This record gives sequence, structure tokens and C-alpha cells, in this order.
Amino acid sequence: MKGTDKGVQTMGSNSVRRDSLLNEKEKENIRVIAITSGKGGVGKTYITANLAYMLSRMKRKTLIFDADMGLANIDIILGLSPKYNMHHVLLGEKSLPEVMVSGPGGITILPAASGVQEMAELSKGQKLSLMDELDDLNESFDFMFIDTAAGITNNVLYFNMAAKEIIVVVSPEPTSLTDAYALIKILYNGHGEKRIMLIVNMVKNSHEAREVFMKLSKATEHFLDLSIEYLGFIMHDEKVTDAVRQQRMFAEIYPYSQASKCLASLARKICRDKPEKYNLGSMKFFSRAIVGADHG
Repeated sequence: MKGTDKGVQTMGSNSVRRDSLLNEKEKENIRVIAITSGKGGVGKTYITANLAYMLSRMKRKTLIFDADMGLANIDIILGLSPKYNMHHVLLGEKSLPEVMVSGPGGITILPAASGVQEMAELSKGQKLSLMDELDDLNESFDFMFIDTAAGITNNVLYFNMAAKEIIVVVSPEPTSLTDAYALIKILYNGHGEKRIMLIVNMVKNSHEAREVFMKLSKATEHFLDLSIEYLGFIMHDEKVTDAVRQQRMFAEIYPYSQASKCLASLARKICRDKPEKYNLGSMKFFSRAIVGADHG
């Protein structure tokens, strides 16, 4: 990709600063949560946007990083048309704050590029440089949601490993469960010290959601010796489909719908949670370690 090396050099100047800060005491201010799925079509990105909106309404400063680097999604589902995106950042033409856009309810979005094939697989230098810039946002937000692409590409695995908390979104479909298990297995084998939570989307009721969770939980415990957490569920709701068509968030235009009530419960649970075990805060050291182990 023309200009990429220049961009890496420009952003790479931050690496000296990163090394000098590695031993600083981490500040417990931002929670970096990757939201991912084993397959597409489970509502992951739409849940990310609506959850961020709900947290923002709860006075939590929330940033969505669209990490589906070559196929932008967040700005599209929200009807936004950003002038700049992450491609301009990696070229060294813009900084992260310069490409940020404001979304509904006060959320902030880092938009991905769309239709740029080179963005689908980032180099080690690009990944390190990107994490340096993201780390500068550490004190600006309460939450950062990394909305990954679906599947198990190098970019997906990298961005999941860059967060110590991961929310896996599944639906009741058998293929969703098998793909989610495959993703969790790879993440666990790569870095076992992970907090993995599950949201079951598009269910008929809480009983169905629990059944889906138990199936996946039993598999991870039996084969991986890994316990995953049940974060909650979102019911199937025609209001969600209608909001998608309007490029609006269902939590915004249908706040009393079944799906919005489920989402509010999830947001409250996340806000109450204090997962000290997972050393939350800056991503400096962790991102450095995983890039060192990366083969991309």
C-alpha cells in the first residue's frame, strides 16, 4: 500500500514514548472491551452501537472503534458520512482525534475505511503504531468498545487480544455456537488470561438464552477448562428491524421496546461491574506483547 511505510514512520515516533512509559502505574480509568462474533449476521455491530448509546445516556463517555478495518459498518448503520477514517490515520495523514466523529447520544466513533483491501491485514508496525495512538485516548473515555469483524482473521484475533475483556455475541443458530466456540478456543490458546462474556441475541425468551449459554459454557469448560460469563440476552424484536432500516438505534427511537429493556439491563450490569482481576486501563504493555507473538 503506497504511503503505508510513511504512515508507520510518522506514528512510530510514539514507540520511544511507549517504552519510557511501560513501567508507569496503570491508571484504572478506561475499560477496553472487544465485541466480537464467530460469524456474521448475529447483530454484533448493532448491539455495540446501541450499548454505547445506552452507556452514554448513563453519563459514561464511550468510544466505538470500528475495527472491521476494510469494511466500515458503524457509520453506515448510524447513517453517518465521516470525511476521514482509520485509513488516513495509518497513512500518517490524520491523527485519531482528527478522524473521530460524534454519534447519537454523545457517543464518539473512530470510523473504519470501506473497500480498502490493504486495511484487511495490518502489519506489525501498523498494529503497534495504532495501539500507541489509541493509548493516548486512555484518559478521555470511560469505555472503549472495539467492534471487530466477524470470524478468525489475523485482524480479528489481534483486536480481541488487545482487550482483556471480550464480549462474544451469539444467536440461537447452531452455526453461531460452533463458530463462537472456534473463536473462543483460538483466543484462549493464544492468551488464556481473558475475561470472556456472552450476549445471546435474537432469542424468544430468557429461557432460550440460558439454554444457548449453557451449551457453549459446557463445551468451553469440558474441552478448554475455561469458564465464560453470562452477560445477558436481547429478545427478538421487530422494532430492531425497523430501526435498522431507518439507520437509527432502537435504543434511541424505541426506548420502551423489549430489545431496549434487555439492552438497558446489560448496560447497568456493565456499569456496576468492577473487574479488577483483569488489570484494566492502558493497553500499552499488552498490545506490545501480542504484536511480538503475532505472525501478521
